[in-house]
This record gives sequence, C-alpha cells and structure tokens, in this order.
Amino acid sequence: MTKQRNGVANGGKSDDTLSMVHEASKRGDDRSIYKTNLVAVINILKRMVNNILGPLAILLIFPNFMILIWYTIFHCNGSYLKLLYLVADKSNWSSLIHVWSLAGYPSPVIVWSLILYCAYALAMMKLLPGKKVFGPITPKGNIPEYKDNGFLFFFLTMGIFWTLTLILRPFGISPSIYYDKLDEIFVALNRFSIIFCVFLYLKGKLAPSSTDSGSSGNIIFDYYWGMELYPRIFGFDVKVFTNCRFGLMIWALMVCIHAVKSYELHGFVDSMFVSALLQIVYLAKFYWWEAGYLCTMDIMVDRAGFYICWGCLVAVPVLYTSVTCYLVTHPVHLGLAVSASLIFIGLLSIYINYEADAQKQKVRKTNGDCLIWGKTPDIIRAKYQLENGGIKDSILLASGWWGMSRHFHYIPEIMLALMWTLPALFENLMPYSYVIYLTLVLMHRSSRSEDKCRSKYGHFWSQYCNKVPYRIIPYFI
Repeated sequence: MTKQRNGVANGGKSDDTLSMVHEASKRGDDRSIYKTNLVAVINILKRMVNNILGPLAILLIFPNFMILIWYTIFHCNGSYLKLLYLVADKSNWSSLIHVWSLAGYPSPVIVWSLILYCAYALAMMKLLPGKKVFGPITPKGNIPEYKDNGFLFFFLTMGIFWTLTLILRPFGISPSIYYDKLDEIFVALNRFSIIFCVFLYLKGKLAPSSTDSGSSGNIIFDYYWGMELYPRIFGFDVKVFTNCRFGLMIWALMVCIHAVKSYELHGFVDSMFVSALLQIVYLAKFYWWEAGYLCTMDIMVDRAGFYICWGCLVAVPVLYTSVTCYLVTHPVHLGLAVSASLIFIGLLSIYINYEADAQKQKVRKTNGDCLIWGKTPDIIRAKYQLENGGIKDSILLASGWWGMSRHFHYIPEIMLALMWTLPALFENLMPYSYVIYLTLVLMHRSSRSEDKCRSKYGHFWSQYCNKVPYRIIPYFI
C-alpha cells in the first residue's frame, strides 16, 4: 500500500527510466539498456498491479466474501467445505447469485436501527465531553484536531445496550433479532458503504477539507484508496466516525448480541463467555487508548476511501464478529481450567499490546526523559522533511518491547485473536477466518510501515534497524 500511496503523492509519475535509457544509449552500453528496460517493464507491471488490478480485485472480491461468511455460518453449518461443495455443483457465478438471492432485503427495522444509531453516534461525537487532542503533523504540514471522548462513548453505549436489553426482555423484545437479520444488516451496510465511498471520492475531487488530498489520475485507485487523508463533513471527522464510532462499536454490540442469542438458545456457555469477554475487554482498551490510535497508520497514512471506510463499515461488523456468530450455533463447553487459561493469556496479550503503545507515547511525550523497564531508553533522534520543505524531529524507540522487534506489538494482537477463537475448537476452519486475515494484514502492514519509515527517516531508520534487527518475531523474522 505504501507504494500505492507514493504513486498518489507523485501524481502517478514513473521513475526517470526514460532518461536512464537515453543516457545508456549515449554510452552505447547495450547491457545497461537491457537492464534499464527490464526495470522499466517491472515498474510498469508493479504500478498496474498496485494501482489497478489489486484494487479492482479487492473491490470485486471482498463484498462477495463477506456475504459468503454469512452464508457459511447460516446455511453451511459453519463449514467452508460445504461451501466448496456448493461451488463445485454450480458455476462460480451461479453459486454467487444463489448466495446473494438468499440474503434478505433490508427491512424497516434494520434500516431505521442503523439510521438512529448513526444519528446517536454523530451526536455523541459532539455532545460528550473530552479534552482536545492533536494528531501528528501531516505531510502537507496540517495538524488534525480531535475530541478525546471515545471511552466515554463506549461506556455509555454499552450501558444503554444492556439496560435496554434487561428492561425490554419481559416484553419479549430482544436484541437477538439483529442476529436473525444479519444478512439484512450486511446488505444495508454494503449498499450504503459503496455509495458513501462514491460520495467521498466526489467530495475529495470537488471540495477537499484540507491540502492533504489529491488524485492519482486513476479513478479506480482514487475510489479504492481515497482522495482525502482527513475528510470532514459538517465538522465531523469521517475516519473517526467510520473507524471508531461505527465499525468498532458495532463490533462490540454484535458480540453482545451474539452472547444474548447464545444464552437464549443454550443458557450460559463458557466458550461464548471467553470469546465475548476478551473481545469486549480488547475494545474497551482500544477506546481508552483512542487518542493513540489517531497516531497510527490507519489514520496517518490510509486515505478515506473504499479500503478503510468500506472495511470499517462492512468488514468489521461481519468478519471481525464471525467467531461469536459461529459459536451461537456451535456451543462448546471448555471447562474451568481451559477457560481460565484462555482468559489469562488473552488478558496478558491485551496488557502487552497496551504497554507497548504506552511506552512509545511515554518516550515521545517526555522527549526521552523517562525510564523504560527501569532503564534510560535507547532512542534515536531522527529528522524528516515535510512535503512543504519543513524539517521535523521525531524519536525512534529501541528499548522495552520496541527493542525486541520493530513491530513486536503485532504478536500480542495476533495471540489475543487466537485466544478468543480457540473456544470454537477445530471442527471447522471458518471461525479462524479473522485470525488468518489479521495475520496477513499485519504482515502486509509491517511491510508498508517499513517502506514508509525508510522513505521518511532515511539513514536514521537504517540506524534503528541496526539496533533492532528483527521486524516482528525476535530472533526469527
């Protein structure tokens, strides 16, 4: 993705390969001409994959994959093998049409529930108190401003959900209706998200919110990646809403809905309890740390397009909640010892993940004048240049968790996801979809981050890599 973004920043221009060919021709060096032409062809192919073929494949595949997850859980007993049998019996296209035909058209209950939730979430972004916080300076020299009220929003929303659940239960009204209508929720979210991303594309083209915007000249890539880094609509930050107030909060609510449905069907089941508990604690940690999230790649680098906005509006409510959705119809009794072990390892993973992020924030907040694991931190004071020519200072931490590997915090995140998935045991592969997806995404993200930091910090990043030679897993990779 970093290479794609660089293409946007450079206006879609290629390397100076043509001038290299010209120089090589003047020298009469046929071997140099061959090598230069080969490099030019490779660069063209890379740009074609990164800017056209890759985005187009994601645009076509991922919305269909989300509906296949729903179909696998509700119509294939959670088995991808049964899904493959369906595809084998029909053509791929016929199978896909069949799956989509089973998904219900969004009912008024679903449509109005989503509308009212969005109105509530937007209102709380403005009304709930919170201190003013700032994101990192952008490549264009802008400094985004936010209100840090995410944890209060999470606490209030969860309180409202469980209060209404208990109050309405005697009247036969249960939030489990949303589990029964998951297909309608998906169809509604998918349609809205695709149209919303078109709106973001047009807004970025016609009325960008800041100078951190621009086109690559490729409409497919611009729709996929986005036109703006920090779009705002009527003063509302789009990415804070899609990522934090909608995607992750709906994740938490759907997990609770699945837990309610499981209780209605089976009573208390420890596998559902373990999985739901770890996810809710993880999301509570996220909202407690939300100001730190605003300094991550999702916000700092990824533009507001299909990639991030559709992902948060659709993929998070469907894929990220697939484990508890699966457990509703596949209850597993783990026993106290196994449940306690999974919870302990999961909570430990949450703590390590939080502590790693806290170490970096602490060092940067104190300008390195602090202790990490009882010692003065090993830091590199780096400098980098903004697109407007300004020079900024930054600190690269090579101590604590960040001294073990350059992206060590991905390990506890993957471990945590595994802990809330293991309660499903091993009857089917489907509940492990999120763990597999997360591992692939984080591996790809680490590569993007490496490219970004190498380009941003130059020789300072080389110094850091010499101090911390491992990318993710210490002593391995």
